[in-house]
Amino acid sequence: MNEHLFSKEEIAQMKRGMNLSFAIGLGMLVMKMTAYFLTGSSAILSDAAESVVHVLAVGFATWSLGISLAPPDKEHPYGHAKVSYFSAGFEGAMIALAAFYIIYEATIDIVHGPKLENLGLGTLITLLTILINGALGMYLLKIGRKTGAIILEANGKHVLTDVWTSSGAVLGLLLAIFTGWLYWDPILAIILALNILGTSYRLIRKGVQGLMDQVDPKVAARLALVLERECEARRIQYHELRCRNLGNAWWIDLHLLFPRGTTIERAHEIASQVEETLMTSLPGRVSVNTHMEPIEGHDLVHRQPATRFDPDPEL
Repeated sequence: MNEHLFSKEEIAQMKRGMNLSFAIGLGMLVMKMTAYFLTGSSAILSDAAESVVHVLAVGFATWSLGISLAPPDKEHPYGHAKVSYFSAGFEGAMIALAAFYIIYEATIDIVHGPKLENLGLGTLITLLTILINGALGMYLLKIGRKTGAIILEANGKHVLTDVWTSSGAVLGLLLAIFTGWLYWDPILAIILALNILGTSYRLIRKGVQGLMDQVDPKVAARLALVLERECEARRIQYHELRCRNLGNAWWIDLHLLFPRGTTIERAHEIASQVEETLMTSLPGRVSVNTHMEPIEGHDLVHRQPATRFDPDPEL
């Protein structure tokens, strides 16, 4: 995510979103711990543990956001936005830790028997955290999708995961209140822990895919369709198509092949037209780099042995 790709307003909006997430996360942690001490609910304790993880993850994500906004430099010509995928993976791992802790605490309650009190007040406090986190999560997702900031989108999904955890805690308390069977509390805690493990898996998978530059089949098919149409209309060819997601933008490389007699001026003009079309073919920001080659004799030239690189024998 490079600063030159965003307006000052967008950058300020992203930073404001992360700071707001961190501040509200701390507030939610205080509220949930208060609800736990009032009720003794394992589901609420698990919910509070998830908030501890959330605060740690947001702190890491805020640090990552600062790095991702740094412009490209000599050592990082593509910029620093790939840290977004690392941040998403880290947040997914933190969610997984919270889920395992929830299962551990709930299992202990099932074995030894749950002890609950002040359920009404604890339920009201938890309901309030659901409303606040729901609004925050939707806000972060909106900014993340608008700017293409994976860090904010991952954080928004984490906040909404927290909403599901809190909802499960409330459901467990309500069932315990109306049925008198206190085991609803730890049982619901385990069910929701398994659910948020799914969110954790998706975040980690997305982080790994981005860091490894895994091809997105839908994106590849879309680019191929556009290029085939554009090249056929201009009587040229293409190959060596490559596309990578930088974390906030798409980077496309390809070779365009022109017939004999095409002037460099005309080839450049056509290449620019194809580039402009590709830049509007994908959502968000797109950078396109084309290499121009002749159609005639192309294969013969590329069959010649490439310049060999001999590493330093001292290394």
